[in-house]
Amino acid sequence: MLTTTHKKTSSIIGVRFYRVGKLYHFDAVAHPQVRQGDRVIVETQRGSQMGEVIKFVADAPPPTEGGYKRIDRVATPRDLMMQQQWQAKETEAMINARARASELGLKGVKIVKAEYNYDGSRVTFFFSVDEDDEFAKRQGGHDGNREGRKTDLKSLQPDMQKIYPNTHIDLRQIGPRDVAKLIGGAGACGLEERCCSTFLTEFSPVSIKMAKEQGISLDPDEITGMCGRLRCCLVYEYEQYVEARKTLPKRNKRVMTPKGEGKVLDVNPLKQTVLVQLADMRHEFSKDDLQPLEELQALQTKSGQPCSKHEGGGCNCKK
Repeated sequence: MLTTTHKKTSSIIGVRFYRVGKLYHFDAVAHPQVRQGDRVIVETQRGSQMGEVIKFVADAPPPTEGGYKRIDRVATPRDLMMQQQWQAKETEAMINARARASELGLKGVKIVKAEYNYDGSRVTFFFSVDEDDEFAKRQGGHDGNREGRKTDLKSLQPDMQKIYPNTHIDLRQIGPRDVAKLIGGAGACGLEERCCSTFLTEFSPVSIKMAKEQGISLDPDEITGMCGRLRCCLVYEYEQYVEARKTLPKRNKRVMTPKGEGKVLDVNPLKQTVLVQLADMRHEFSKDDLQPLEELQALQTKSGQPCSKHEGGGCNCKK
């Protein structure tokens, strides 16, 4: 019986700290027993963290100065048990932070989530700030006291440190898209779970131009996600539409069709068809049935001119 073995081609591993999160690279050369799916303990900017090995990376990007950080060790059953115990306390920590923020009068600040690392030595409070409040701060606050609002926000950390004296407190501001990703829930399109909570590991820039290029209604209800921003899905097929439009005539261009001359009203990139206004009706044609009128007229003009060898006329060489 023929058997195959899968050899690790690299000691560089991709580690993910959240179910739908960015992939970070670490060196596992000191731990050859590490396998895909294992939990490992690594040192990060946010302290000691536990992550899942997603894959071995054969073509890892060049490391930063100093090379890739090495993993500390493979997580033990005790580590996994501690992580579950601390995760069970996250809701209580979030409620405490929300209560303290309310006491401090931080009306524009919303505590979205509290997150412990696996051993409980650090807790991160993710918060967002209402856009109106952000604008007020840039303008000096609703009451002109810009510095006061900043001081109130900073005072939340030492207050939480008093509640959790043996735990390092982190406050991390996130944007509307990250809030939607953390909270989860149904998508604006009706999907049971939002794309950002299911498979999007990073957010791509989205613009109104993408909606226009795909012929999507610009009604805010149609193109806005649950986060209040343009829907991430506008990116998915944008490049395909751009490429498809390159082979189609632009709107208002004059074209020659099998039914006569007309003007382009609209195009359908996916069907590769063109809607043309003829003299007495509108008709949809395949792009292969059309010829740009300017190009056709140029060919006709050129065919009526003598060739370069017989410019004096009387040319019968048919060139």
